Amino acid sequence: MKTYKIGVDMGGTKIEIILVDPQKQVLHKKRIPTPRGGPSEYTDICHAVSDLILDTCKQIPQSDETTIGIGIPGTINPQKQVVQNANTTSLSGRPFQKDLEKLLKRPIGIENDANCFVLAESIQGAGMGYELVFGMILGSGCGGGISINGRIYQGRHLIAGEWGHFSIDPSGYRCWCGNRGCIETKISGTGTSRHYFEKFGKKVPFEEIVQRYRNGDAKSTTVFSQFIDDFGRAVGGLISIIDPDAIVIGGGLSNIDELYELGRERVRRYAFHESVQTPILKNKLGDSAGVYGAAWIGK
Repeated sequence: MKTYKIGVDMGGTKIEIILVDPQKQVLHKKRIPTPRGGPSEYTDICHAVSDLILDTCKQIPQSDETTIGIGIPGTINPQKQVVQNANTTSLSGRPFQKDLEKLLKRPIGIENDANCFVLAESIQGAGMGYELVFGMILGSGCGGGISINGRIYQGRHLIAGEWGHFSIDPSGYRCWCGNRGCIETKISGTGTSRHYFEKFGKKVPFEEIVQRYRNGDAKSTTVFSQFIDDFGRAVGGLISIIDPDAIVIGGGLSNIDELYELGRERVRRYAFHESVQTPILKNKLGDSAGVYGAAWIGK
């Protein structure tokens, strides 16, 4: 009997699904917007995910087996069986896995989306060949995960790698998690744009700040230089703590070339070693890495 794999990446703005055949070839891939807003947001998300999966299952021969894995922006509390630490806040405190299993009438695997990312990059991406890989997602937020020998390391509380909510500036902005000065408030796209607004009184998207910096704009240079310094401080501290064999960056900010040049230099300044050699790598699987990882953790 052949086994097909379905992977779902449930993000804040889009939901992506893939179908992988027994030969590891992608047969189907689709994206839809994540339902947002209103009192029915949670229910709408559940039905959007289940409908995507059921529609994809129609492409699989009935005689063959299928596993289903879903990456979410949070984790499932093992005692309460509800979502915790989700930046898609309508999921928090909800029995998302159980509700989906009722709709699908079958068991599914659920894992943190950053863990899915680092698993995929370790198995078939930029982290191949490295033993301990730290995967960081830099976008509107900051996520992280750890892979050791191609297996996710979750930690005692299932939060291993959640570096985005480590406070490096107690007097900084308040994060949605309740703390102040989290890494996410410093080096996410959202956090950097907020820094620009607070300093100069104008809302400028992160991508525009980067472009203005490259064009020599003084205000954007001030904000971007702080972003690079905060990146170095955060990643240097990370290296000092777990000393990974490689770091792989994902998310929209992974396309910023300066992270692999100026950012790497700043990391060397802050890490507790005189000559840091840790490879800091751009992902190879693009923004679909999470959905590949989800397929690997399916049940």
